[in-house]
Amino acid sequence: MQSLWFKISLFLIIFLTGYPESAYSQADNNALQKADALFNKQEYTDAFVMYAHILEKEQHYSPQMLLKMAYIKEGLRDYTGAMYYLHLFYVKQPSRSVLKKMEELAQAHRLSGYEYSDLHFFETQFSKHYMRILELMLIAAVITVTIMVINWRKGHRFSSTFKVGFVLYLLFILYYVNFLNLGDAGIIRNDQVAIMSAPSAGSSWLATASQGHKVPIRGEQDIWYEIRWKGEVAYIRKANVLELP
Repeated sequence: MQSLWFKISLFLIIFLTGYPESAYSQADNNALQKADALFNKQEYTDAFVMYAHILEKEQHYSPQMLLKMAYIKEGLRDYTGAMYYLHLFYVKQPSRSVLKKMEELAQAHRLSGYEYSDLHFFETQFSKHYMRILELMLIAAVITVTIMVINWRKGHRFSSTFKVGFVLYLLFILYYVNFLNLGDAGIIRNDQVAIMSAPSAGSSWLATASQGHKVPIRGEQDIWYEIRWKGEVAYIRKANVLELP
């Protein structure tokens, strides 16, 4: 039995270390090289147009391209765009240096919502490997059930502790699939945006926000997002928010 579990553990380790990351398609080399050439010549506006086409139309990008797009947007003082592309980069390649860059940019321009912690970094890493972790848990569950069936046919009886532990494991997988939610967020994309107390233009005004602030999205109702603003439940028009992936 121990030998069998050793083989299973070895298989899982090999699977974990050898399973390839989800591959992101690279943009057509010619288009990307042309855009990079424009960027190197400091023709940033033209370079950004090409980068945006590659990202939005072709659905291709490289991490370096996202950083260049963030750099261009920051130079244009479009902090919503700069934060958005930094966020895209961070989601795919979480790093503390990018978190620090976003925090510094937010502090320099008095933008709220970019306070990060070790817990946030862990959550992002966890989210990045969500499918791999789920696959491993499901494989482990299937292997365990198979071994249980084989041993049950041989007359082996399992202890109550093992049964309870396995049931709790299955319940955790169910929770992982259905209830784990790291939260949605968006960046305010316009200036002089009204933050309201209810999803109505006739509701009480709470504040006026400028572009660049990041807000957690708790829900939506018609043309409104429900958000948290300085600890309070508030509402903002969807058209004024750039939702983060």
